[in-house]
Amino acid sequence: MSEISEAIQEKCLAFSDRIIKLNDYLLKEAANAKPTYKIVKGKRVYEKSVPVYLQSVSNLCNQLLRAGTSIGANNAEASSAISKADFKSKSYIALKEARESLYWLDLLHRNGYLTDVQFNSLYTDCEELVKVLTHRCKKLDGVE
Repeated sequence: MSEISEAIQEKCLAFSDRIIKLNDYLLKEAANAKPTYKIVKGKRVYEKSVPVYLQSVSNLCNQLLRAGTSIGANNAEASSAISKADFKSKSYIALKEARESLYWLDLLHRNGYLTDVQFNSLYTDCEELVKVLTHRCKKLDGVE
């Protein structure tokens, strides 16, 4: 594996580590969230139950976890490809997963699950992966 490939893989692993930690953090936060309620005719009426809240954040986190960790897995597969076509295919899949991760990060942020600081940091890291992988794919296609 070349030094450039190793550097890309290190970035992929570092991003995957952050996504796993974010997943754990968001699920803990959701599990600890208290449902909101109002009093109607002397009874508590819950506006949003914790299980539904936990289910939505859990589904979003699962999508991000799958896409965010798949970048590195596909990059690793590309590094040990058996042909140039296989290398190209795995590189493109890694790029697609990176772009999908940007989408899930944006969605989590827009819905209030990520703070601006969390979002900006993770989004910037993922954008860097997209740029590196886009450059690699363009190079494979002979476009630069």
